[in-house]
Amino acid sequence: MQLRRTVLVLALMFIAILAALALQVAIDPSSTAPTLGASGAIAAVLGGYILLYPRARVLTLIFIILFFTVIELPALIVLGLWFIQQAVFAAVDLTNPTGSGGGVAYFAHVGGFAFGLTTVKLLATKRRQVPPRYPVY
Repeated sequence: MQLRRTVLVLALMFIAILAALALQVAIDPSSTAPTLGASGAIAAVLGGYILLYPRARVLTLIFIILFFTVIELPALIVLGLWFIQQAVFAAVDLTNPTGSGGGVAYFAHVGGFAFGLTTVKLLATKRRQVPPRYPVY
C-alpha cells in the first residue's frame, strides 16, 4: 500500500512539473532562459496543502529591525499571500521589456499551484468522521 501511494505521489509530482512547464511555455514561448526545476511541483504541493489542511498553522519568523519573534499564522493566509506574490511577479515580468525576472519561472509557480488545487479538489475524498461509540471525557 505504501509503495502504491509513493508511486502515485511521484506520478502526480511529475505531471505537476509538466503542467507548470506548460503554462510557462504558453505564456512566454519566446523565452531564452531555460526552464528547469521542481518549483512547479513544489507549488502544486502547496496548492494541495491548502485544500487538505485548511486550518493548519505555520510557524513564522518575524523580524522587526533588530528584534525578532516567532508567531503562528494560518497556512491559508501564508500560502495565499505567496500565490499572490508569484502572480504579481509574473505579471510584472511580462510587462517589463527587459525581462528582469532573474531566470525565475513565475508562471510555472502559478501553474503548479493551480494544478495542485484542481488535482486535490478532484481526487481527494472526505473521510466520514464517525463519532466514538462511547463518549470520551
